[in-house]
Amino acid sequence: MSEEHRASEEPFHSATFYRLLAAHKLMASRCVKCGELHVPPRALCPFCHGEDMEWVQMSGKGTLVAFTTIHIAPTAMIEAGYGRDNPYCTGIVRLQEGPTISAQILGVDASTPQDITIGSAAQVAFVERGEGDASQTLLAFEISDSHAD
Repeated sequence: MSEEHRASEEPFHSATFYRLLAAHKLMASRCVKCGELHVPPRALCPFCHGEDMEWVQMSGKGTLVAFTTIHIAPTAMIEAGYGRDNPYCTGIVRLQEGPTISAQILGVDASTPQDITIGSAAQVAFVERGEGDASQTLLAFEISDSHAD
């Protein structure tokens, strides 16, 4: 699959987005009419109402713009080892290309949120959870110690 695809090749919905994540590709939809990028993808542009979309692969680089730490985890995160004694971080990353997306934040100590810095550089990471038919690739971002440019 090349980096860009016309709408007629792949539908713009969550199933396609997650299938592409499983291939370790962070993809967005771009409105051909106005150029706006959407992650996760949308079939209809909320800005100009254009319906002609194309797939675009994102660089996976961005900046942490917001975060929270979670101590009371949902079942899937408890199964992954998180919980009251092992919190995790989730946040919003602004991609270099412009859109923002929510994901788990890796490379930080969620038990000391005061040490997590807004503006830190983030790089896409793909987290594999589950086994067999229950296996799933989830979106995450790894934080480095340096600030994004």
